[in-house]
Amino acid sequence: MNELNERSQIHATFVIERDLDAPPDHVWHALSDSDARDQWFGGGPTFDTQEKSHDFRVGGGAIEDGRWHDGPRSRFESTYTDIVAQQRIVFTYDIWVDDQHLSTSLTTIAIEAEGDGTSLTYTEQGVHFDGLDSTEGREQGTRGILDQLSNYLNKVH
Repeated sequence: MNELNERSQIHATFVIERDLDAPPDHVWHALSDSDARDQWFGGGPTFDTQEKSHDFRVGGGAIEDGRWHDGPRSRFESTYTDIVAQQRIVFTYDIWVDDQHLSTSLTTIAIEAEGDGTSLTYTEQGVHFDGLDSTEGREQGTRGILDQLSNYLNKVH
């Protein structure tokens, strides 16, 4: 938090569009199946996971809690609010770093067939608290996660 202990909130929206070289059922499987999701979602080898769960259903959600090597503790908690099989996933999520609440977001992932592949549109509407996080940083991190999804799909497809 900033020196004066002031509270603030910044609202922002970003949209990321990706053309994936895999059919929609493969993309859906990667997004919805817990074992597949474990292969691409998360902090990677520089993150030591202490708690992880995934319950893909409306009202279910996901948790990933752990520590970056020689760095801060991070916690991601999400709740699925709408799922339309093979088309749309809507969820809310919160992120904390070292027990400081960074943000709350509403996210929609839409997929549709595009030739032999899939068009994915990721839309995030978020509120970032007290100067602890930035929209630019979140978008960059999300692009990295979507890169991990694409790499995973390229390996299994």
